Amino acid sequence: MKKNNALMVCNAYPWFTFYRRQDRVWNDELESGISEVKQSGADSIEPSLGSLEQVDQLAKYTDKYDLGMQTVYVNSQLHETAEVEPTIQGLLPLVERAKKLKGTNIVVTNPSPIQWGSKDSKTDEQLATQRDGLEALGKALSDMGVSLAYHFHDIEFLKGAREVHHMLAATDPRYVKLCLDTHWVYRGAGDSNVALYDIITLYGDRIIELHIRQSQDGIWTETFGPGDIDYPYMVEVLKKRGIKPVVCMEQAVQKESPNTMDGFEAHIVSHSRGREVFAPIM
Repeated sequence: MKKNNALMVCNAYPWFTFYRRQDRVWNDELESGISEVKQSGADSIEPSLGSLEQVDQLAKYTDKYDLGMQTVYVNSQLHETAEVEPTIQGLLPLVERAKKLKGTNIVVTNPSPIQWGSKDSKTDEQLATQRDGLEALGKALSDMGVSLAYHFHDIEFLKGAREVHHMLAATDPRYVKLCLDTHWVYRGAGDSNVALYDIITLYGDRIIELHIRQSQDGIWTETFGPGDIDYPYMVEVLKKRGIKPVVCMEQAVQKESPNTMDGFEAHIVSHSRGREVFAPIM
């Protein structure tokens, strides 16, 4: 049996983006989609959980197609005091079911911005509330034998990346680990590899998962491979530090991306290249 970190995980989000540009809806074709994830070379899928019924459905189809669900993504609202406890109590049953049915042992969450699409930043008071809520969620998951991995997008890098740094510098590393989303660091810091490697330097010991994506001149490519981010160098940096995270492919497409293949074709290439590049730490 493969070790957990030897798996090639694939996040569901990139499939949403490939389906969307073909005027298709991933959730409407879930079984065939999961079949394609497996056939494209992934060992495990990282879905976004929203209900117990969804967990049951995912478990049914992933079992049918021999696909793991080691990691899951959950949304969370943690920056307002009134939202913290309902968020935690709403998420725990989903994770408990996923762990029971699929052996899930990592939960990735990106605490929601004030409003999606807004450039407003959270106040210091809201950041402190979120910090405490994130750690409380991490403690609750730890009691279940599951690790919490903090995740971010580019918006958290506004105003000196204060949100990212506070969530990591001011929480207990036993309970709040890091899902390093490489391209959101790169983009959020103004297309900077320097910033990406600084995050590894500062918080590398907390990295338990990577979300990997590539771009050319800042635009997401259809497949994972050479581009703006020097992934072979990153692997060497991680290897020297003894960091062996779960590797999760998240090669999504945006409006400006090339459009030469569908999601299945693209993921066959991405998974193969991802395994090759990250082999030294898998």
